[in-house]
Amino acid sequence: MIQPQTYLTVADNSGARQLMCIRVLGRNEKQVGTIGDVIIAVVKDALPNMQLKKSEIVRAVIVRTCKGVRRANGMSIRFDDNAAVIVNKDGNPRGTRVFGPVARELRDRQFTKIISLAPEVV
Repeated sequence: MIQPQTYLTVADNSGARQLMCIRVLGRNEKQVGTIGDVIIAVVKDALPNMQLKKSEIVRAVIVRTCKGVRRANGMSIRFDDNAAVIVNKDGNPRGTRVFGPVARELRDRQFTKIISLAPEVV
């Protein structure tokens, strides 16, 4: 569960290292996001001489959470860290590579480009 003020690691090569969530988009009653939700975040740590700079506001898709996600078949999946992939307005990733495993729930949310770039889909 990702809520405002949560820190996330960046799972792509866009230049940012760490994000802080500002807002979870698409949720009215609860301000928590799970895998596949789009958030607005600020870059807290970035690599030098890359396209993203510190304190830049970006959109990102949550790809891993420490809080478990319950699937329809009864299985539960959880990860070791909270991670996100930075995307543009169309939902396409800004980086060219995705690091680490991503959840299968992204396919249901039509983020197929992130699925295809990921080395492992869990």
